[in-house]
Order: sequence, then structure tokens, then C-alpha cells
Amino acid sequence: MSLSIVEKTLYLVQSEDPILKVLGARDIRRLTKSSLRYRRQFSDAVKPLVDMLRSTSFEFIEAALLALLNLSVKDEGNKKSIIDAGALEPIIGFLQSENVSLQNYATASLLTLSASSVTKPILSSFGVIPLLVDILRRGSSQAKVNAILTLYNLSTYQGNLTLILETEPIPYIVSLLKSCKKSSKAAEKCTALIESLMCYEEGRNALTSEEGGIFAIVEVLEIGSLQSREHAVGALLTMCQIDRCKYRELILREGVMPGLLELTVKGTAKSQEKSQTLLRLLRETPYKRSELKPDTLENIVSNLIYQLDGNEQTEKARGLLAEVIQVSMDQSLRHLHQREMVFTPVDLSVPSGASEISST
Repeated sequence: MSLSIVEKTLYLVQSEDPILKVLGARDIRRLTKSSLRYRRQFSDAVKPLVDMLRSTSFEFIEAALLALLNLSVKDEGNKKSIIDAGALEPIIGFLQSENVSLQNYATASLLTLSASSVTKPILSSFGVIPLLVDILRRGSSQAKVNAILTLYNLSTYQGNLTLILETEPIPYIVSLLKSCKKSSKAAEKCTALIESLMCYEEGRNALTSEEGGIFAIVEVLEIGSLQSREHAVGALLTMCQIDRCKYRELILREGVMPGLLELTVKGTAKSQEKSQTLLRLLRETPYKRSELKPDTLENIVSNLIYQLDGNEQTEKARGLLAEVIQVSMDQSLRHLHQREMVFTPVDLSVPSGASEISST
């Protein structure tokens, strides 16, 4: 009986012949690139592949790392097996390598492994967080992107956020945020991580001390993806909610108004809510919570804009205010029209043969 492709490939990677092992690893990488079924079937290849990571041959290491990377994608069992087989020790060593390719492969491997709630505490216990922050400082462009995505994944596990904060990462996160495309996934995770770190005084102090730190957030608020903009306004809102007097002027000085105004009508539901709350906090006159209700968004924004000096940003903000008011009027008219429709007699008979659909 002929051997299946899985059996043949496992035979290669388990062979003592180094050439065959590399060929087997490359075949596994190719076969598992887009196949969940093959990832499961090649689970027995994890241990010999991890053993290959301890080689001094770059060719060996590269073939094994790339195969393990594909094996771990969307496969929780393989992720755990890779860690149990001892892969973290050599991978951590590659993080500290001067070889750019090894840095890129190592950070990509940790990114995939960090996607599991089971592995997050294990990764942090191995001390990967400070090493990832160090990659943000000195790594290649791709390694930095992999590192920030991994740090974000790790930050979602309880206790890891304080470990990240202890490494003083804000300057390096801001630096990456400034250099990357504001609509990119990297910008989204940079901003999300900054938003989380704004809950801590050390994080806020680091952001305001960093040259262009708040402005980088404002840029994302203006031209980032919808999700990035939500995190950006969330970061600024957290700062103002904690200490309005300290951060109000710093935020206004960076020209936040145009982006904030646009977000009140064009952002996600959460972004719109957060941006309206932030606009209220940015007013010059202190207020009590009970005083918020009588103010319309238009009045709040109008008062804010006319407190500012006349400049290009102010003129843009005034133009956006007109748009906010127009959108608000349009929404009110639509609401009135909908109310009229409710009280207008209409034919509610169900067409013959129509299926019954329950909404959830």
C-alpha cells in the first residue's frame, strides 16, 4: 500500500538526514499554509520541528520556524504542543539575534502563539514582554509590527498590562504610530494599547512627555480606520475623565476639534458617544454631571470653537460644525417622518406564500 502525502512528509521530517528534514519542514509549511485539516494531521511533526530550532544552521531554523508558524495558525492544540515541546526558549533567543530574518520569524511565531487565551500567561511568564518592547526600540520594521500586535494580544490577559507598563513602552509605541500608516492594523493596535495604558498615571505622563505624543493620537482620530479612531478618542477621553484640568489644554492645543467633530457624525456608535462626551469635557466652563442634559451638542461645540484663536484648524472646525448641525437636522426630520408613518394606515397583509421570519 502506498504511503499518503502526510506519512511521506512525516517520514522526511523525522529522518536523521538533515537534507530530508529540511525538505520535510518545507513541505509541511507549504501544505499547512491554508489547510486546517493538514495542520491537524501534521501535529506529530511538532516535536521534530522544535528540535530543529536548536540547530546552528540558519537553513534548519528557518525551515522549522516557518513550518511551526503555519501549524499554529488557528489550531489551539498545535499552539500548546509547540510550547510544551520547548519552542519558546530558542524562539526567545532569536528575538535577541542581530539576524533580521530570525527576528521577523520569531516575532511572527510569538504573534500566532499569543492569539490563544491558554498561551498568553505562559508567554508572559517566559519574559517575552520586555523583549518585545526592546524589538519596538531596535527591531526591523516588520518585527516592530509583529511585536506591537503580540503585545496587544498579551495585554488582553489580566495582569499583563501592568507588566507592559513596567517596561516603559510609550515612547516606542508612539514612534511606531508616527511612522506607520494611520489606517493600518499596526496603528490600530498601537492606539488600542495606548488607550489601555491611559488608565495609569505613568502611561499618561509618558504620553504627554513624549514629543508629538498627543498629536499622534489626534492624527489617528482624524485619518485612522474606524476602529483606530474609536481607540484614539477613547484614549483622550480617559485622560480628560481622570484629570480634565491637567489635560484639556494639552489636547486642544493639538488641533483635536476637526477630527472630533467629524467623529460625532461619521464614527462608530461608540466613537460618536465618546466624542460627544469628550467635547463636553473640553468646554472651558466646569460643569456638574446634572448640567449636561440641557446642552445640545451644537451649543457645546459652538462655544468651544469660538473660544479658540482664528486659524486654519478653527475654520475647518467651524465648517464641520455646520455639517454636524445639518446631520442633526436630517436625523430629526427622519425621526419625525418615521413617527408619521407609524400613525398612517397601511396595508399590513402578508403576501401569499411569504415565509415567517423571526427577528433576533
